[in-house]
Amino acid sequence: MEKCKKLRDMFRESARELKDSHTMVVIAMLLALAVVLGFFGTVQVTDFLKIGFSFLPNELAAMLFGPSVGGIVAGTADILKYLVKPTGAFFPGFTISAVTGGILYGMVLYRKPLSVGRIVFAKVLVAVLVNTCLNTYWLTVMYGSSFAALLPARLLKQMVMVPVETVLFYLVVRTLSRAKVFALMKSN
Repeated sequence: MEKCKKLRDMFRESARELKDSHTMVVIAMLLALAVVLGFFGTVQVTDFLKIGFSFLPNELAAMLFGPSVGGIVAGTADILKYLVKPTGAFFPGFTISAVTGGILYGMVLYRKPLSVGRIVFAKVLVAVLVNTCLNTYWLTVMYGSSFAALLPARLLKQMVMVPVETVLFYLVVRTLSRAKVFALMKSN
C-alpha cells in the first residue's frame, strides 16, 4: 500500500512540473532536439529495424521531470517525428510504446541518485518490455509477420544497443551536470 502511495505521489509531483513555465520551455527544447535527432540521427536498417538517438532528450525529460512528463514528451516526440519525417504508415501502437518507455524511465530515474546501475536497470526494463516485446508485437500486427520470426533480430539489436545507449546517456548526463546545465533547466 505504501508503494502505491509513493508511486501515485511521484506521478502527481511529475504532473505538477507542467505548471511551471520554465519547465515548459525546457520540455519544448527537448522536444525540438528529439525531432531533430529523429530526423538526422536515425538510420532505418530494415522495415523492422531502425537505430536512432532521439532517446536522449526523451530520457532527459523523464529524468528531470518525472514519469508523467516523460510519457507526454516521448509520445509527443513520436508524433512530431512522424509528422516531420513520415516513414511508412502512422501506427498508434508505437506512440503507446513511446509513452510507456517515457513513463518507465521517469519511474526509475526521477529524483533519484544517478548511477550506471540505475541507468542499466531502466534501459533493460524498457528494452525488454517495450522495445523487444511490445514493439515486436506492434510489428506483427502491422505486417502480419510472425512474432518468433521478428524476435531474434530485434533482441540482438537490444543486446547491442542497451550498453551503447547506457554509456551515451550516462556521459551526456555527467557532462551536462558538470556544466551545471541541469541547474539552469530546473527552476526550483
